[in-house]
Amino acid sequence: MRTVYLVSFVVWTALLGTPTTGAAGPRYDVSYLWHHSLQKVVAYREQVGRTLGPKVTKRLKVVRGPSLYGLIYHRHGDESGAKKVAGVHTALLGSRRLEPAVPIRSRDWTFVAENPEHDASRVVKVAAASHEQQWEIRDLEAAVARYITHLRRSGKLAPDERTAWSVHDFTTGDHLVSINDDLQLQAASLVKPFFALAFFHQVKQGKLKYGRKSRRHMERMIQRSNNRSTNWIIRHVGGPDAVQGVLKRHYPGIFQDTHIVEYMPAGGRTFRNKASVNDYDRFLIALWNKEIPGAGEIMRLMRLPGPDRIYTGTPNIPPGTKVYNKTGSTSRLCGDMGILVVKGKDGKRYPYTLVGVIEKQRGARNYATWIRSRANVIRKVSSLVYRGISQHHNLYPSF
Repeated sequence: MRTVYLVSFVVWTALLGTPTTGAAGPRYDVSYLWHHSLQKVVAYREQVGRTLGPKVTKRLKVVRGPSLYGLIYHRHGDESGAKKVAGVHTALLGSRRLEPAVPIRSRDWTFVAENPEHDASRVVKVAAASHEQQWEIRDLEAAVARYITHLRRSGKLAPDERTAWSVHDFTTGDHLVSINDDLQLQAASLVKPFFALAFFHQVKQGKLKYGRKSRRHMERMIQRSNNRSTNWIIRHVGGPDAVQGVLKRHYPGIFQDTHIVEYMPAGGRTFRNKASVNDYDRFLIALWNKEIPGAGEIMRLMRLPGPDRIYTGTPNIPPGTKVYNKTGSTSRLCGDMGILVVKGKDGKRYPYTLVGVIEKQRGARNYATWIRSRANVIRKVSSLVYRGISQHHNLYPSF
């Protein structure tokens, strides 16, 4: 039985340092575990080494970030190679009920001696000096990570599934949860609000008009997730390459991991368009702050009655909460990204983002059963997040 308690696969990667880039582009390593305890990371290294063999063990390195210790396979190679290695390692680790391996951008890692006593006093001092609010943030992230780890141990998440989560509190400006947030995952319909932004950018430039017809297609795309209307929007922007160009050229601070390469295929079986949870979260923040063209209309579209996995059917979140969201579903992906605005006992509104994505390497055999169960996982996480938000702001407890 495992004795390592996982905090997250790739936590607070933005704080780990500047990613390194070689002559051929960004360099990648493979990540296995991030944890506050050096002892647990060292112990986990032994388990991974026993599973993957001595050749891999030689390159398994314990590294130190500002707040966490990590275990990586130091390969400093290209992204494609890192993905292949991570896939092979995930299959082997899954047979031992260990966590999946994931690619991670290489950095100027600080390697630490694999002595559990090393730096122990430093960890205690840093924890003791942390502001009370940081403990609350850490607890919320850890609560999500513990729940996901529980699902894996109980077999309710398959070895070929990985999850990513992000939560941002607008009231305090704090980022409360960052788990696998920079992984490029299948996008499915989650990126449809991105298409809306590209369209409204062209409207602002005077190249397109937002009239009755385009409004109808926008509503169908966001509210009903209609793929024909989505492709109509994409075509009028100029195609997938044009959408990608608008997003990356004009909004590079938001779309750092987004790759739009195709129209929505028949039946919505789209696996090639990709984005990270970080990009969805940055988009939602810019949307709420009205920093992008068409923000007001996009928010109206995302608030139209429709399916969601972050409020409807979710325990604890009080009635009357405003929700602006977009879901995504394929046989290999279940996700939702949105803004929830809850009302406190002081009458004030407390908005926060929640992005959750579950990606499967192979298509589910029973789509209906799989998508329903994974949607409930997202609802459970949403419930946990509301508990954390409610406790922090002293809202009405609904649990």
